[in-house]
Amino acid sequence: MNHTASPRIALVTGASRGIGAAIARRLAADGFAVAVNYASKQSEADAVVAAIEQAGGRALAVQADVADSAAVKRMFDTIEGTLGRVDVLVNNAGVLPYVTIAETSDDTFERTFAINVQGTFNTMREAATRLNAGGRIVNFSTSVLGLSLPTYGVYVGTKAAVEAMTRVFAKELRGRAITCNAVAPGPVATELFFNGKTDAQIEHLAKMPPLERLGQPDDIAGVVAFLAGPDGAWVNGQVLRANGGIV
Repeated sequence: MNHTASPRIALVTGASRGIGAAIARRLAADGFAVAVNYASKQSEADAVVAAIEQAGGRALAVQADVADSAAVKRMFDTIEGTLGRVDVLVNNAGVLPYVTIAETSDDTFERTFAINVQGTFNTMREAATRLNAGGRIVNFSTSVLGLSLPTYGVYVGTKAAVEAMTRVFAKELRGRAITCNAVAPGPVATELFFNGKTDAQIEHLAKMPPLERLGQPDDIAGVVAFLAGPDGAWVNGQVLRANGGIV
């Protein structure tokens, strides 16, 4: 990436921690100015921005609940007014309830679909008119969609919707040289993953891929960086599973 020219701009949702923070740091290292979106964890988002700036990059923390379409519009307005028009959109924000379908409450169902599906839809809809030509959209699915594990029913339902929209949107963007793909991680060593799991469960999941380890946030950030960078230009409308061969 040429640092002397004005940098391309990336928006990463849910970027205050975990995989999102790793993506923000990686894209900044690749020369992007990065908008670090967060819903509520401002201090964590500010820490990501500070780390990027300390490394010589440019970043901006921007608050928005992606499930709120008006908030998403304001977020794009803020980024355009501060950094410029967005080139790369990474839809990383998401929630993961571990619950059987029988025990899923109405509130849990609605919140999971609101953030994971409507949140992705809201940013894509804005990106349709506001992303620079030649831009990239990277949505997030999950490899659990292929594994069909118990207690992931509603979560994989949201990600099936994201995969379907990803493929359609790639075709609808014809004429603007914008790619739209999804990344489907397997188990990744983040706070979100470790929460509520026993050591035995974690060990079992770590041994499932033939590579016999959990993914790391940087493993996923590298895949996103590939899709967002020059080498990913010919990949479009695809779901890329990054899971060490678990499925």
